[in-house]
Parts: sequence; C-alpha cells; structure tokens
Amino acid sequence: MMHYGFGYGGTFMWLIFLIVVGVLIYFIVQAQKAKGPMQTRAESPLDILRTRYAKGEISKEDFDRMKKDLES
Repeated sequence: MMHYGFGYGGTFMWLIFLIVVGVLIYFIVQAQKAKGPMQTRAESPLDILRTRYAKGEISKEDFDRMKKDLES
C-alpha cells in the first residue's frame, strides 16, 4: 500500500524537519541572550582612558598626561 507518499518515509522527513526548526529556534534565542541589553550610557573619555590603563595599553605616565589633558 502506498499511503499517497506519506508512509514511514514522509513521517520521518517531517520529524527531521521539526527537529531542525527547533534547533534553529534554540540557536536564535541563545544568540539574542548573548547580545544582552543595549548599553544605555555612553562611556566618558575618562572612563575609556581608565579602561585602557587597566588593560595595560598605556603606561602610568601616558595615563597621567592624558588625564591632565582631559581635565583642562
């Protein structure tokens, strides 16, 4: 009996399709969670300078000189 093309093979294909759709939805939701909330406040130049100093991108002398420039 043919079952009009919806025998065990058709059922199996629908099952695979639903699993793929579920996995795609899962990854989309996880990607949205990873982005997190939008940052509402922009960093000030002094905040950026402190961050660069904390990361070791600039020396103490550079930090002090740039901080002095920002404050004046």
